[in-house]
Amino acid sequence: MTRPLTAAQRRIVEEADPVTGRLRGSDAQLARLVLMKLAFRHPRPPHDHFLTPAGHRIREAGPPEEHAAQPMPTSPPVASAEGAFAARVGGEAPVQDGRARAREVRSAWQGLVELRRMTNQGGATDRPCAWERTHLVRAAALALEAAGCRPAEGDDGDGYLVAGTPQPEAVAVRGRGPDGIAGCATALEQAGWQVSEHAQPRTGGRYLLASPRRA
Repeated sequence: MTRPLTAAQRRIVEEADPVTGRLRGSDAQLARLVLMKLAFRHPRPPHDHFLTPAGHRIREAGPPEEHAAQPMPTSPPVASAEGAFAARVGGEAPVQDGRARAREVRSAWQGLVELRRMTNQGGATDRPCAWERTHLVRAAALALEAAGCRPAEGDDGDGYLVAGTPQPEAVAVRGRGPDGIAGCATALEQAGWQVSEHAQPRTGGRYLLASPRRA
């Protein structure tokens, strides 16, 4: 990108679907974002436009004034703008309306499966897509919650915790409480992730390393 986004372009980027990155705007506006490598036009009908990884980074960084006032995050943010869906990685406040949350998770997962179909070679939906590889923590957390696994709530709640790791394309999944990480490995494998179980050197506690499967 050689020049700053206009107000209209930034609005289109910021209003992109929080899970799929699907964009809405005029043909000219979307074509310009494609030239700036912030969006791509899907080759199959209906030829919708989606954010590229660079576009997602622009969206998550926020307006320029906010970006200048805050340090760049070292991992994908786990909170979205008010009213937008955010994957629960563990440690958040308890959900007040479980049924509403279940609907949100189901809709977000369906949107992600559709993004796989539209962006993976051959329309494969059984393995993660490029968006998931650039949003590892959020993608793994969504896969877990969509499969019915329970995220840890607050500082002491039982359930899973997802975090980034120094390893490329890998997240760590830990568990609190008697159930630990039971069920998390199966959920991730069914969602197209490669999973291995490890022991922490000092405590002996078990945790998972998970990476998006490529084939």
